[in-house]
Amino acid sequence: MTTNHPNSLHVRRMGVDTQSELVAFMRKDSGVCRAEGFTAHTRIRVSNGQKSIIVTLYQVDVELLDEAEIGLSDSAWRQLSLKEGDSVTVAHSEHVDSLSLVRHKVFGNQLDQSAFDAIIGDIVAGRYSDIHLSSFITACTAGGLDQSEITALTNAMINTGQRLDWGEQTVADKHCVGGLSGNRTTPIIVAIAATCGLTIPKTSSRAITSPSGTADTMETLAPVDLDVPAMRRVVEGEGGCIVWGGAMALSPSDDLLIRVERALEIDSKGQLVASVLSKKVAAGSTHVVLDLPVGPAAKIRSDEAAKSLADSLRATASALDLAVTVVCTDGSHPVGHGIGPALEARDVIAVLNNAPNAPTDLRDRALLLTGTLLEAVGCAQKDQGIAMAAETLKSGNAWAKFQAICTAQGGMREPPHSSFSHPVLAKQSGRLANIDNRHLAKVAKLAGAPDAKAAGVELHAKVGDRVDAKQPLYTVHAETRGELDYSLAYAKATPDIVALADT
Repeated sequence: MTTNHPNSLHVRRMGVDTQSELVAFMRKDSGVCRAEGFTAHTRIRVSNGQKSIIVTLYQVDVELLDEAEIGLSDSAWRQLSLKEGDSVTVAHSEHVDSLSLVRHKVFGNQLDQSAFDAIIGDIVAGRYSDIHLSSFITACTAGGLDQSEITALTNAMINTGQRLDWGEQTVADKHCVGGLSGNRTTPIIVAIAATCGLTIPKTSSRAITSPSGTADTMETLAPVDLDVPAMRRVVEGEGGCIVWGGAMALSPSDDLLIRVERALEIDSKGQLVASVLSKKVAAGSTHVVLDLPVGPAAKIRSDEAAKSLADSLRATASALDLAVTVVCTDGSHPVGHGIGPALEARDVIAVLNNAPNAPTDLRDRALLLTGTLLEAVGCAQKDQGIAMAAETLKSGNAWAKFQAICTAQGGMREPPHSSFSHPVLAKQSGRLANIDNRHLAKVAKLAGAPDAKAAGVELHAKVGDRVDAKQPLYTVHAETRGELDYSLAYAKATPDIVALADT
């Protein structure tokens, strides 16, 4: 394709994976670069006649590109739907006025609804670089958001995406704020709730700072990258689903922010509330049960912090006409046997199958939350929800429903097994007094979780158990030898991950 536009360049796919960040490459001696004054890290607009995107420019040596070429990252290539031989035009991107509002927040000032609308609108339009996103996230974290700002941010995130309408008076949902390894109750809850007749279209997130998110775990069992029509078919047929919310543009700014939050390892209260509730409203939910694990090594470390977050969740939900029930649960140690996508999936299957070796703590927690949800929507009488959930699980009907949901989402599959594993042994006999959730999660992440689906940690003992010297405390699983060694080195340097008390 040829064009006489003065800033036209032939496009080349560079084969560079930058995840969702849009990146372009040009020669620094390019006539277009010199004429336009482009320098490294300039934000430029790239257009192909039908679509245009804003990318971050990097400059390269002469050997990599011709003077009349521009290289694009894989994500930028996909966004423009290009093919080999195409040409594009380039220009400076427009000034982003909302960045002045970000600076306003950096200096500790309050933002109103119009400010958040402008910022989130520009984020969704691709006008913010990762540096800009980092500045916004950090400003909202360091200075904090008051309740009016949290509500405004939530509204802005809802208004930039699509909203689902299920034509139902009651649409159930559940969400855990995270921070507790192995706490993979969602697939169990959805299976039981849908069996009991609830409509529960569950959109889940991938991990931000943990070794696995619900979408990461569910992906080892069935496809989760469903679009809205496919999701509707599953829910209309089976009553529920467990899918990745990022594939549906229900709250498109959320996944853009989460990607940077994950790199920064930041998950502040205000942004957490906005993230959770914007997705619930966008998904068409009317009643939501929120799980807040509280513990010294969890995301929420004190009862005081839990109360503050719960109050903010309730206040924001009330402003959005969303009914929420907050349940504070024990976050003092990991849940289940597995930490990491495939290992957690096996725990889920064991509970749904009523297997003798199923983790009791995961089962009990799932029943508590499901029972709370059944009561909240009026499906069960007060104090009868847990019993209804337990009977549904025991009957095997929830397992059958889960299999049907997986089939409807594209087919159930076997979670992968790791190629490498190694146990960590007790150095002495004693009673297991404490498991440091945060450090154990890091062991799983260093082993490759969540990107490596089979990676993670398999626990062999629980708090309160008696263990003998040289008995395996946990096993590290990895998909490569290097990741296994890296994780084990951290475990060896952090011997108090599992604390034993003399008995």
